[in-house]
Amino acid sequence: MSAITTAAPRPRALRRIAPGLLLVLLALIGPLLAAHPIDTPITAPYAPPGDGAPLGGDQLGRDVLSRLLDGGTALIGSALIVAVVITLLATLLGCFAVLRPTLGHAVERTADVVILLPPILGIMLLALAWPGGGRVAVIIAAIVLGTPYAVRIVASAAAPLTRAGYIEAATARGEKLWYLALRELLPNLRATVLALFGLRFVEAVYVISMAGFLQIGPQPPAADWALMIRENAPGILLNPWAVVAPGLAIAALAVSVNLASASLTPRFARKAVTVS
Repeated sequence: MSAITTAAPRPRALRRIAPGLLLVLLALIGPLLAAHPIDTPITAPYAPPGDGAPLGGDQLGRDVLSRLLDGGTALIGSALIVAVVITLLATLLGCFAVLRPTLGHAVERTADVVILLPPILGIMLLALAWPGGGRVAVIIAAIVLGTPYAVRIVASAAAPLTRAGYIEAATARGEKLWYLALRELLPNLRATVLALFGLRFVEAVYVISMAGFLQIGPQPPAADWALMIRENAPGILLNPWAVVAPGLAIAALAVSVNLASASLTPRFARKAVTVS
Protein backbone atom coordinates (compact mmCIF):
# COMPACT_ATOMS: atom_id res chain seq x y z
CA MET A 1 0.00 0.00 0.00
CA SER A 2 2.78 2.44 0.88
CA ALA A 3 4.55 1.85 -2.45
CA ILE A 4 1.38 2.62 -4.40
CA THR A 5 0.71 5.76 -2.36
CA THR A 6 4.24 7.04 -2.89
CA ALA A 7 4.29 6.39 -6.65
CA ALA A 8 0.86 7.85 -7.42
CA PRO A 9 1.73 11.56 -7.19
CA ARG A 10 4.77 11.27 -9.47
CA PRO A 11 3.09 12.26 -12.78
CA ARG A 12 1.56 15.34 -11.14
CA ALA A 13 4.90 16.24 -9.54
CA LEU A 14 6.66 15.89 -12.90
CA ARG A 15 4.11 18.20 -14.53
CA ARG A 16 4.82 20.83 -11.90
CA ILE A 17 8.58 20.41 -12.05
CA ALA A 18 8.84 20.49 -15.86
CA PRO A 19 7.92 24.19 -16.38
CA GLY A 20 10.53 25.33 -13.86
CA LEU A 21 13.24 23.16 -15.39
CA LEU A 22 12.38 24.28 -18.92
CA LEU A 23 12.34 27.95 -17.96
CA VAL A 24 15.65 27.71 -16.14
CA LEU A 25 17.18 25.84 -19.07
CA LEU A 26 15.84 28.42 -21.53
CA ALA A 27 17.27 31.25 -19.43
CA LEU A 28 20.67 29.56 -19.23
CA ILE A 29 20.95 28.90 -22.97
CA GLY A 30 19.15 32.12 -23.89
CA PRO A 31 22.32 34.03 -24.87
CA LEU A 32 22.98 31.38 -27.51
CA LEU A 33 19.50 31.88 -28.98
CA ALA A 34 19.64 35.67 -29.18
CA ALA A 35 19.35 36.82 -32.80
CA HIS A 36 21.03 40.20 -32.28
CA PRO A 37 23.80 41.64 -30.09
CA ILE A 38 22.28 42.92 -26.86
CA ASP A 39 23.97 46.33 -27.10
CA THR A 40 23.38 47.11 -30.79
CA PRO A 41 20.36 49.24 -31.84
CA ILE A 42 18.40 47.64 -34.68
CA THR A 43 15.16 49.64 -34.55
CA ALA A 44 13.93 53.07 -33.58
CA PRO A 45 13.56 53.68 -29.81
CA TYR A 46 10.48 51.90 -28.45
CA ALA A 47 9.64 50.57 -31.90
CA PRO A 48 6.63 48.20 -31.90
CA PRO A 49 7.08 44.52 -32.74
CA GLY A 50 8.03 43.98 -36.35
CA ASP A 51 10.39 42.22 -38.71
CA GLY A 52 13.64 41.27 -36.99
CA ALA A 53 12.33 42.32 -33.58
CA PRO A 54 9.37 40.16 -32.46
CA LEU A 55 9.05 42.12 -29.22
CA GLY A 56 10.07 45.48 -30.65
CA GLY A 57 12.84 47.76 -29.45
CA ASP A 58 13.80 49.26 -26.11
CA GLN A 59 14.64 52.84 -25.20
CA LEU A 60 17.77 52.74 -27.38
CA GLY A 61 16.30 50.65 -30.19
CA ARG A 62 17.92 47.39 -29.05
CA ASP A 63 16.10 44.11 -29.66
CA VAL A 64 13.93 43.39 -26.61
CA LEU A 65 13.76 39.65 -27.31
CA SER A 66 17.55 39.30 -27.56
CA ARG A 67 18.03 41.18 -24.30
CA LEU A 68 15.29 39.11 -22.69
CA LEU A 69 17.00 35.87 -23.70
CA ASP A 70 20.33 37.14 -22.39
CA GLY A 71 19.08 38.71 -19.16
CA GLY A 72 18.00 35.62 -17.24
CA THR A 73 21.38 33.91 -16.91
CA ALA A 74 22.87 36.33 -14.39
CA LEU A 75 19.65 36.52 -12.38
CA ILE A 76 19.33 32.73 -12.07
CA GLY A 77 23.03 32.37 -11.30
CA SER A 78 22.88 35.01 -8.58
CA ALA A 79 19.70 33.56 -7.03
CA LEU A 80 21.22 30.08 -7.13
CA ILE A 81 24.35 31.25 -5.31
CA VAL A 82 22.26 32.97 -2.64
CA ALA A 83 19.98 29.94 -2.17
CA VAL A 84 22.84 27.42 -2.00
CA VAL A 85 24.95 29.43 0.44
CA ILE A 86 22.03 30.30 2.72
CA THR A 87 20.80 26.70 2.74
CA LEU A 88 24.25 25.32 3.56
CA LEU A 89 24.94 27.86 6.30
CA ALA A 90 21.46 27.54 7.77
CA THR A 91 21.62 23.75 7.79
CA LEU A 92 24.98 23.59 9.53
CA LEU A 93 24.32 26.38 12.02
CA GLY A 94 20.77 25.18 12.69
CA CYS A 95 21.95 21.68 13.55
CA PHE A 96 24.74 23.00 15.77
CA ALA A 97 22.39 25.50 17.42
CA VAL A 98 19.97 22.87 18.74
CA LEU A 99 22.87 20.81 20.09
CA ARG A 100 24.54 23.76 21.80
CA PRO A 101 22.03 26.00 23.65
CA THR A 102 24.49 28.91 23.86
CA LEU A 103 24.84 29.03 20.07
CA GLY A 104 21.09 28.57 19.67
CA HIS A 105 20.39 31.55 21.92
CA ALA A 106 22.80 33.74 19.91
CA VAL A 107 21.18 32.65 16.63
CA GLU A 108 17.72 33.44 17.95
CA ARG A 109 18.71 36.94 19.10
CA THR A 110 20.46 37.66 15.77
CA ALA A 111 17.41 36.52 13.84
CA ASP A 112 15.17 38.78 15.92
CA VAL A 113 17.32 41.79 15.00
CA VAL A 114 17.56 40.94 11.30
CA ILE A 115 13.80 40.36 10.99
CA LEU A 116 13.19 43.95 12.11
CA LEU A 117 15.24 45.25 9.16
CA PRO A 118 13.34 45.34 5.83
CA PRO A 119 15.29 43.23 3.29
CA ILE A 120 15.44 45.90 0.61
CA LEU A 121 16.59 48.58 3.07
CA GLY A 122 19.25 46.24 4.42
CA ILE A 123 20.47 45.36 0.94
CA MET A 124 20.57 49.04 0.00
CA LEU A 125 22.68 49.86 3.07
CA LEU A 126 25.10 46.98 2.55
CA ALA A 127 25.32 47.26 -1.24
CA LEU A 128 25.85 51.02 -1.23
CA ALA A 129 28.54 50.69 1.44
CA TRP A 130 30.28 47.90 -0.47
CA PRO A 131 33.29 49.15 -2.50
CA GLY A 132 32.21 49.29 -6.12
CA GLY A 133 28.70 47.97 -5.41
CA GLY A 134 27.33 45.86 -8.24
CA ARG A 135 25.87 42.38 -8.34
CA VAL A 136 28.41 40.88 -5.95
CA ALA A 137 27.41 43.34 -3.25
CA VAL A 138 23.73 42.46 -3.69
CA ILE A 139 24.50 38.72 -3.45
CA ILE A 140 26.54 39.15 -0.27
CA ALA A 141 23.90 41.40 1.27
CA ALA A 142 21.14 38.90 0.46
CA ILE A 143 23.15 36.09 2.07
CA VAL A 144 23.96 38.09 5.20
CA LEU A 145 20.36 39.17 5.71
CA GLY A 146 18.75 35.86 4.76
CA THR A 147 20.87 33.43 6.76
CA PRO A 148 19.82 34.17 10.39
CA TYR A 149 16.11 33.60 9.76
CA ALA A 150 16.83 30.46 7.70
CA VAL A 151 18.94 29.13 10.59
CA ARG A 152 15.98 29.57 12.91
CA ILE A 153 13.78 27.56 10.53
CA VAL A 154 16.24 24.65 10.43
CA ALA A 155 16.73 24.81 14.19
CA SER A 156 12.98 24.69 14.82
CA ALA A 157 12.71 21.58 12.63
CA ALA A 158 15.73 19.92 14.25
CA ALA A 159 14.82 20.70 17.88
CA PRO A 160 12.30 17.83 18.31
CA LEU A 161 14.87 15.38 16.90
CA THR A 162 17.36 16.11 19.68
CA ARG A 163 15.06 14.26 22.09
CA ALA A 164 15.01 11.13 19.93
CA GLY A 165 16.56 7.95 21.24
CA TYR A 166 19.26 7.68 18.60
CA ILE A 167 20.53 11.19 19.45
CA GLU A 168 20.62 10.35 23.15
CA ALA A 169 22.41 7.10 22.39
CA ALA A 170 25.01 8.85 20.23
CA THR A 171 25.53 11.48 22.91
CA ALA A 172 25.96 8.79 25.55
CA ARG A 173 28.61 7.15 23.36
CA GLY A 174 30.54 10.39 23.50
CA GLU A 175 30.17 11.30 19.82
CA LYS A 176 31.48 14.70 18.80
CA LEU A 177 29.30 17.67 17.89
CA TRP A 178 29.98 17.43 14.15
CA TYR A 179 29.01 13.74 14.17
CA LEU A 180 25.72 14.43 15.91
CA ALA A 181 24.91 17.26 13.53
CA LEU A 182 25.96 15.72 10.21
CA ARG A 183 25.39 12.00 10.77
CA GLU A 184 22.40 11.93 13.10
CA LEU A 185 20.37 15.14 12.59
CA LEU A 186 21.00 16.12 8.97
CA PRO A 187 19.74 12.89 7.29
CA ASN A 188 16.38 13.45 9.00
CA LEU A 189 16.08 17.03 7.75
CA ARG A 190 16.22 16.39 4.00
CA ALA A 191 12.63 17.49 3.39
CA THR A 192 13.07 20.71 5.37
CA VAL A 193 16.34 21.53 3.62
CA LEU A 194 14.79 20.94 0.18
CA ALA A 195 11.84 23.18 0.98
CA LEU A 196 14.16 25.83 2.40
CA PHE A 197 16.31 25.81 -0.74
CA GLY A 198 13.33 26.24 -3.05
CA LEU A 199 11.85 29.12 -1.08
CA ARG A 200 15.23 30.84 -0.65
CA PHE A 201 15.72 30.66 -4.41
CA VAL A 202 12.37 32.29 -5.06
CA GLU A 203 13.02 34.96 -2.45
CA ALA A 204 16.46 35.61 -3.94
CA VAL A 205 14.88 36.11 -7.38
CA TYR A 206 12.54 38.75 -5.98
CA VAL A 207 15.17 40.48 -3.85
CA ILE A 208 17.79 40.59 -6.61
CA SER A 209 15.17 41.77 -9.10
CA MET A 210 14.08 44.55 -6.76
CA ALA A 211 17.71 45.57 -6.29
CA GLY A 212 18.16 45.61 -10.06
CA PHE A 213 15.02 47.73 -10.46
CA LEU A 214 16.51 50.20 -7.97
CA GLN A 215 19.83 50.06 -9.91
CA ILE A 216 21.73 48.87 -6.86
CA GLY A 217 23.11 45.76 -8.55
CA PRO A 218 23.62 45.47 -12.33
CA GLN A 219 24.24 48.69 -14.18
CA PRO A 220 23.48 49.73 -17.77
CA PRO A 221 24.06 48.50 -20.43
CA ALA A 222 23.70 45.06 -18.80
CA ALA A 223 20.80 42.95 -20.07
CA ASP A 224 19.04 42.26 -16.77
CA TRP A 225 15.30 41.60 -16.53
CA ALA A 226 14.72 43.96 -13.59
CA LEU A 227 16.94 46.62 -15.13
CA MET A 228 15.00 46.31 -18.40
CA ILE A 229 11.78 47.13 -16.53
CA ARG A 230 13.38 50.19 -14.94
CA GLU A 231 14.94 51.48 -18.15
CA ASN A 232 11.89 51.01 -20.38
CA ALA A 233 9.16 52.12 -17.97
CA PRO A 234 8.95 55.63 -19.52
CA GLY A 235 8.04 54.11 -22.91
CA ILE A 236 5.57 51.48 -21.76
CA LEU A 237 2.77 53.06 -23.82
CA LEU A 238 4.92 53.03 -26.96
CA ASN A 239 6.14 49.43 -26.68
CA PRO A 240 4.61 47.62 -23.69
CA TRP A 241 6.59 44.46 -24.42
CA ALA A 242 9.81 46.15 -23.35
CA VAL A 243 8.41 46.18 -19.79
CA VAL A 244 5.81 43.40 -19.79
CA ALA A 245 8.11 40.68 -21.19
CA PRO A 246 10.83 40.88 -18.49
CA GLY A 247 8.17 41.28 -15.80
CA LEU A 248 6.43 38.11 -16.95
CA ALA A 249 9.77 36.31 -17.12
CA ILE A 250 10.57 37.12 -13.47
CA ALA A 251 7.09 36.10 -12.32
CA ALA A 252 7.13 32.87 -14.35
CA LEU A 253 10.56 31.93 -13.00
CA ALA A 254 9.53 32.48 -9.37
CA VAL A 255 6.17 30.71 -9.69
CA SER A 256 7.50 27.70 -11.61
CA VAL A 257 10.41 27.13 -9.21
CA ASN A 258 8.08 27.52 -6.24
CA LEU A 259 5.71 24.91 -7.67
CA ALA A 260 8.60 22.56 -8.37
CA SER A 261 9.89 22.92 -4.81
CA ALA A 262 6.44 22.38 -3.34
CA SER A 263 5.95 19.23 -5.45
CA LEU A 264 9.19 17.71 -4.17
CA THR A 265 8.58 18.58 -0.54
CA PRO A 266 6.41 16.61 1.90
CA ARG A 267 3.47 18.61 3.21
CA PHE A 268 4.64 18.71 6.82
CA ALA A 269 7.99 20.22 5.86
CA ARG A 270 6.31 22.72 3.54
CA LYS A 271 4.19 24.04 6.40
CA ALA A 272 7.24 24.41 8.61
CA VAL A 273 9.15 26.50 6.10
CA THR A 274 6.45 28.67 4.52
CA VAL A 275 6.15 30.69 7.70
CA SER A 276 9.21 32.56 6.46
